[in-house]
Amino acid sequence: MLTHFTEIRVRYADTDKMQFVYNGKYLEYFEVGRTELLRSTGLAYSEVEKHGYQLPLIETGIQYKQPAVYDDILKIKTSVSKLHSPKVHIEYVVTRNGTNEVIAEGFTTHIFIRTDTKKAVRPPKIYLDALAPYFNK
Repeated sequence: MLTHFTEIRVRYADTDKMQFVYNGKYLEYFEVGRTELLRSTGLAYSEVEKHGYQLPLIETGIQYKQPAVYDDILKIKTSVSKLHSPKVHIEYVVTRNGTNEVIAEGFTTHIFIRTDTKKAVRPPKIYLDALAPYFNK
């Protein structure tokens, strides 16, 4: 399993009229966690694109546990548990830094496609090579 932690500070613009983080912002927070998880393996998403692949979102789910508010520092735990799967399933746990209260939990599921054809393909070698060391421990 590959796990990475990322911190993000809640901006005022992230909050709604109730002064809570707007529910849709969590998908953006998940994206930050996912991007940084890939970067931590030495594979920036821009490299995936340079090799002719994209990774669109095909499914997501979120459970909201506690509200987050302006200026909270949130810790995003991002995990990938399967390497050799046609779909890339990523799980997230968002906690409030300092208290470790769970704010939200969720997942995203992606599939690799070729940039030129937009057709689904198996995970490319560059992805498998970057993540393999974390699954062979």
